[in-house]
Amino acid sequence: MVSVTIFVEGGGNSKELRTRCREGFSKLIKNMGFAGHMPRIVACGGRDNTYEMFKTAVASVGHDEYPILLVDSEDLISSGRPWEHLSLRDSWDCPAGAGDDQAQMMATCMETWIMADHEALQKVFGSCLRGGSLFPANNLEERSRQELLVALKSATANCGKSKGYDKGKRSFQLLAELNPRSLENLSYFSRFKEILNRRLLAGTA
Repeated sequence: MVSVTIFVEGGGNSKELRTRCREGFSKLIKNMGFAGHMPRIVACGGRDNTYEMFKTAVASVGHDEYPILLVDSEDLISSGRPWEHLSLRDSWDCPAGAGDDQAQMMATCMETWIMADHEALQKVFGSCLRGGSLFPANNLEERSRQELLVALKSATANCGKSKGYDKGKRSFQLLAELNPRSLENLSYFSRFKEILNRRLLAGTA
């Protein structure tokens, strides 16, 4: 069986936030059907540091190890191949020995996944949530990260000081509440799930 490690962007320089980031992604991946076959999740903080940690892992990987990079695409994706997008946007080269499947992206950002699940937002924010400010689930991957963040902040503006949507504790709390079924129309989420299926359950290339 292949040992999978996911190097995920998030958590900044705070030990607490990195723990919350790791816990949020862990809960989501369990809910995706991988309980009992969980990957190791490393919250790497900043974007460049995530890539550097992934590169180091690829360079020292064993035959039964499979590192995965998981970052925001940040911008709309014009290229169909993830490494082409990351090369154009971030000047990141695909490390020797890594493949396309090892570059996974949240398009355009984690807020896309959060926006896709209105029920999770309602559960976390309750009656103060302004549902009319949320975007419908279709075409979410075609919206910019700025649009998504502004919409989430607007939808939770009535929730009180420090209780509305923000990156950090709130975003990772929501990540843990997401129902994967609500995200199935997101092509890059489905791509992420498909590679986890192959690597965690089947253990095949």
